[in-house]
Amino acid sequence: VAGLWTVFTLGGVGSKASPQLERCSPLANQSLLLLLVLANLTDAPDTPNPYRQAIITAFSSSNPHAFQINFNSLYTALCEQQKSDQATLLLYTLLHQNSNVRTYVLARTDIENLV
Repeated sequence: VAGLWTVFTLGGVGSKASPQLERCSPLANQSLLLLLVLANLTDAPDTPNPYRQAIITAFSSSNPHAFQINFNSLYTALCEQQKSDQATLLLYTLLHQNSNVRTYVLARTDIENLV
């Protein structure tokens, strides 16, 4: 699957998760890939993509069904994994789809760690 992911990213020359990361947490890596595929499916004509909707409303204090997450831990993990296409796409998706994540990241004083 990692080889297939590499083919989809920049014609096979894109970066990929480090071999150490893939060996340490293959379930996490595969789960992230599945989440990204599901969240980026196109909407049906009469129904929005429920996975994309979940990402948009996740971490919302106004949503009683939203799950709680430590934004600092999420930010730190994303900073550590920015050499991976999967982590970069997750960051992109969260920044563009979720206003709570975007507000938190923009409020950080150490944004150069992410960039």
